[in-house]
Amino acid sequence: MAVIDDPTTTPPAPTKLRGRHTGLFRAFWRWHFYASVVVIPVLLVLAITGLVYLFRFQIEPALHGDLMRVEATTGQSALPYEVQRFNVAAAHPDNTIVSMTEPGGPDQSTRFTTTTASDETRDVFVNPYTARVLGDLNPDTTLSGRAIRLHADLMGGRVGDLVMELGACWALVMAITGYYLFLKGRRARKRQRERGIRSAMLRSTHARIGSVMGVGLLLLIASGLPWTGVWGAQVQKLVTGAGSSMWSDDHGALSNPTSTLDESLPHSHHVVPWAQEKTPVPTSPTPPAAEGEVSVANVDTAITVGAREGLARPMTVALPADDEGVFSAIGYAFNDPAKERTVHVDQYGGGVASSYGYDDYPGLAKVVSQGIALHEGRRFGTLNMVLTTVFCLAVIASCVTGPVMWWRRRPRGSGSVGAPRGRMPLASSPALAVGIVALGIFLPVTGISLVLVLLLDRLVLSRLSAPRRFFGSAPS
Repeated sequence: MAVIDDPTTTPPAPTKLRGRHTGLFRAFWRWHFYASVVVIPVLLVLAITGLVYLFRFQIEPALHGDLMRVEATTGQSALPYEVQRFNVAAAHPDNTIVSMTEPGGPDQSTRFTTTTASDETRDVFVNPYTARVLGDLNPDTTLSGRAIRLHADLMGGRVGDLVMELGACWALVMAITGYYLFLKGRRARKRQRERGIRSAMLRSTHARIGSVMGVGLLLLIASGLPWTGVWGAQVQKLVTGAGSSMWSDDHGALSNPTSTLDESLPHSHHVVPWAQEKTPVPTSPTPPAAEGEVSVANVDTAITVGAREGLARPMTVALPADDEGVFSAIGYAFNDPAKERTVHVDQYGGGVASSYGYDDYPGLAKVVSQGIALHEGRRFGTLNMVLTTVFCLAVIASCVTGPVMWWRRRPRGSGSVGAPRGRMPLASSPALAVGIVALGIFLPVTGISLVLVLLLDRLVLSRLSAPRRFFGSAPS
């Protein structure tokens, strides 16, 4: 976002603020500065890993072409998936096969996801035309696998998730303050350009990039919040109490004890639509022995049933974990969440145990699904991908130009970080105070951290001369 630099080489002295707007400008500039300190590292990680994940379908086949690509001969038909599954089981007898994903094109291999005895994930790739096992890899150790794990929680579990949520919430503060500075500082930037000040062009470039990037940033923050451990979890509790949900609820799933679809697959694959992750999975009742021989379904049965039910392709089939499980055929519509649908196939007889999809989602789950598709750059096909790429590059540019501006204007030899001075005039601006309180309530992580920062600035930093000088706090 826009950081309006001061033409002098040192931060302004702590003189009495001249008027309400001057106080707001200085205060917003200060909050923009410190929000950037928190946000820039997080945004850099999110932008870089987001780019890697965005181009994962181009990056991974290029890096692992021997596993993911095959030679397709004209008129050659693929062998049954059950034959391919049999070869995978023979090649990895100690692994448990948990799912199979169809090739996405005639030159792509079939992927079987397995788990080892130590509960590690291994993707096994098979040539669909010869059923030859090409090899395996750990999806968490691929470039895109590491990228998505960093993107989610810095590979830090609960703590990492909280850090990412904190950064995302403060990015909202940075965006709001940045737009204020962009609008209020446009005349000052113009004067500085006309005077030929050395860093004026950099400031104007940063402001222009930020003014456009801020819109995308706000959209991505909103669409990314359902993933967060605090905001996402709390909102789900609230909407559940109100009779809605961010996830779907397959009323035909009557398994007891209840298992959910996301438990059937390793989380690194992201083949389960967001809204269906917490949906219960039904069971396949074991037929009575008196009924004689019973037809047993397999992977090909599930694919056939899924195709008959109109699932989007390529499909992923989660295999039953035991004698009471079902085959779950998942049609993950990449560009259009409205086509998301899953069909559970009874492993005895191949009948449809239950099915559900986008039309069965609660209203909120539909909105979240669309938002996530937009967030991942896939909702509007190539256009969405291009815009998301440009946005990520703009984020990286802003994260570079902001620190460069600070470096140029930092006060040398003063023992100060060079932060702009200014306090939020909350007492004289009731609307601003109400807005900050509302923001803190809506985003609890922001609210708690905001209160802590305000208390630290008012009660500690402003009373001690050395910290006050270093952080640029106004004296009490």
